[in-house]
Amino acid sequence: MQAFAFYNAQHPPKAIELPTPIPQGYDLLVAIEAIAVNPVDTKVRANLGEQHNPPRIIGWDACGTVVAVGSECQQFKAGDRVFYAGDISRPGCYASHQLVDERIVGPAPRSLSAEQSAAIPLTAITAWEALFSRLKIHPETDQGKRLLIIGAAGGVGSIAIQIAKVMAGLEVIATASRPESEAWCRQMGADHVIRHGDHLINDYQQLRIAAPDYILCLNETDHYFAMMCELIAPQGLICLTVTNHQPLMLEPLKNKSAGVVWEFMFTRPMMNTEDIAAQQDILTQVSTALDQGQLKPTMTTHLGAMSADTLERAHKQLLSGRTIGKIALSSVSD
Repeated sequence: MQAFAFYNAQHPPKAIELPTPIPQGYDLLVAIEAIAVNPVDTKVRANLGEQHNPPRIIGWDACGTVVAVGSECQQFKAGDRVFYAGDISRPGCYASHQLVDERIVGPAPRSLSAEQSAAIPLTAITAWEALFSRLKIHPETDQGKRLLIIGAAGGVGSIAIQIAKVMAGLEVIATASRPESEAWCRQMGADHVIRHGDHLINDYQQLRIAAPDYILCLNETDHYFAMMCELIAPQGLICLTVTNHQPLMLEPLKNKSAGVVWEFMFTRPMMNTEDIAAQQDILTQVSTALDQGQLKPTMTTHLGAMSADTLERAHKQLLSGRTIGKIALSSVSD
């Protein structure tokens, strides 16, 4: 099989040939048709340092066809088309083939291209877990409550807006920094779009609506934490996804009886939790919602086939901080 591996943080990946792995246990062997890139890719790469041995294959968003299955597999068989984010502690999807635990794999949407499908899993799982597992939102009883999404035009925000509206019936306030990202958030279904940065509190208050019951922060935790503590409603919940570098001062939340939770979508596969198969259920529901037109695809950029050059371009675009939606690439060029 062919793969693109990183030997260090500074240089582009190199194409390498590896033996095609044989699936065991719960693993599927997937022939990859398309991948998408995410900020976690650039963060893992940055942590490789000057020399990483063995070289690291990264990437955690893919769509492809199952070509072989392990002895414990029951949900998928050879020939099935699947999509998944995978496990950050295992080799990633910058390759022609990949092993992935079937319990974190879903059936690929029938109505989308491979590239559109590959752009969904990591962000959809993150958004779904953040809303329903971490913030404990109940669609039957919490309809009409307010969710503030900070940094809503990126990959997770794009699908989180939709899931919050379609699956939970929430009033969604999204933040964006440019006219084009504001337009994208509205296209995804946001009820209100305001500026983030230092304008956040003032712009929210100018909406003349009640305080947010929930806040999902997809941007710099250190910069926004004090603002979130001021904005959150009494007994509200804040969900963080970006690592903080300074201590978080929780005291302002005490009188509000408000709380803070973390969402890291790799927790279940990394730690082999008892509910690991919840991610298969999430992707199955998301796939159905996409095929039924309840959710929209979030891919905005297709950079062609995977190569050292296109992967490098994708990483540079991510690091610019100006990406709207998701960036996808097709399978390795012949």
